[in-house]
Amino acid sequence: MGIHNEAGSSREVIALPELVGRMLAQMLDPKDADRAFLTVNSNEVVLLLNNLGGVSVLEMGGILAEVVKQLQETWGIRPVRVLSGTYMTSLNGLGFSISLLNVVNTDIGGPSMVDLLDDPCEATGWTAPISKLSWEDRNTSTRDQDPTIEDNVRPSGLVMDAGAAQKALLQGLERVVAVEKEVTRFDTVVGDGDCGIGLKRGAEAIMEHINSKPLTGDAVVDVASIVPVVEQNMDGTSGAIYAIFLRSLVAALKSLPSGEADAKAWATALKQSCEALSRYTPARPGDRTLIDALYPFIEVLEKTGDTGEAAKAAQEAAAHTKGMKARLGRTVYVGGSGFEQVPDPGAWGLASFFLGLTGKAVEGQAEEGKGVKEARDDDYKTADEWEEI
Repeated sequence: MGIHNEAGSSREVIALPELVGRMLAQMLDPKDADRAFLTVNSNEVVLLLNNLGGVSVLEMGGILAEVVKQLQETWGIRPVRVLSGTYMTSLNGLGFSISLLNVVNTDIGGPSMVDLLDDPCEATGWTAPISKLSWEDRNTSTRDQDPTIEDNVRPSGLVMDAGAAQKALLQGLERVVAVEKEVTRFDTVVGDGDCGIGLKRGAEAIMEHINSKPLTGDAVVDVASIVPVVEQNMDGTSGAIYAIFLRSLVAALKSLPSGEADAKAWATALKQSCEALSRYTPARPGDRTLIDALYPFIEVLEKTGDTGEAAKAAQEAAAHTKGMKARLGRTVYVGGSGFEQVPDPGAWGLASFFLGLTGKAVEGQAEEGKGVKEARDDDYKTADEWEEI
């Protein structure tokens, strides 16, 4: 359609690259006898991308990137200025227009067209032009890659059985993957439905990492190697919480004396990590968050040194979040009575990981079309089974 709602030339559903390609060809294709009236010099062109009123800022950014890319790659045009905004609308029209302005020097004196376009303007609808230098300059305000926590970690002398640790960690991660559907169902009721997928994505990334780079047996080195994997693959608030907790765990493990990384050592380090985490989040037991599973696990592990008992305490605590009124997290904003129907998804996912650590691996093999079977053993109970209890 046209800017004044003139009838369009065709009605099609096509991808953005093809659409932009057609629009640019109508202006620039020298083989088009009806339109090939403009000879373009790549150094003398201003691009104006106009929003017809109903295109979002995010979409306009994507459209602009595609237009600039095709101008350069297909037509050899690198605009000296780029203007993108809502200049002339068709009310809230879902569309955009592309204009190219030839700003060749006319040699008649006075400021050039580019200088005039660059002049300050107080019109609220006129966005500042982007110069070619700004568009093409490499971004130096951010680093390509931050140094990872691994870069500053040295062997600590706090040792564990690398093979046993690798096996236990993989079993815990496999359990997280296995309960993804269950956690997703819970989060669909009380949240935005992404908790299970987020945990699964993080678990699979860690599994891939430790399968390619097996644990060394040094507790500090091994936990530190997992931190960047979590930071890069787990998003949302829970991703940030896990990243902070694991970074704190590295620091806590560093503070321990050399020797065996037994249950007592892990309990001490985990407790210190919880204390550090509490400085970044107000979440405490009873708030219906993953903290409800984390604290009981650490408390029982510290008292008994038994990971199995600690894991069962975590799962029991997670199950008891069912009916608990949320004070933090997405559930607070969702409202309704969903919190009475299911346990907290984050707490359930973490408790499942702890139970997997105890040595009871996910049973069964993947079946075609069904994925991984849900874990089943004497200690594990689904949320529905906890309801019966």
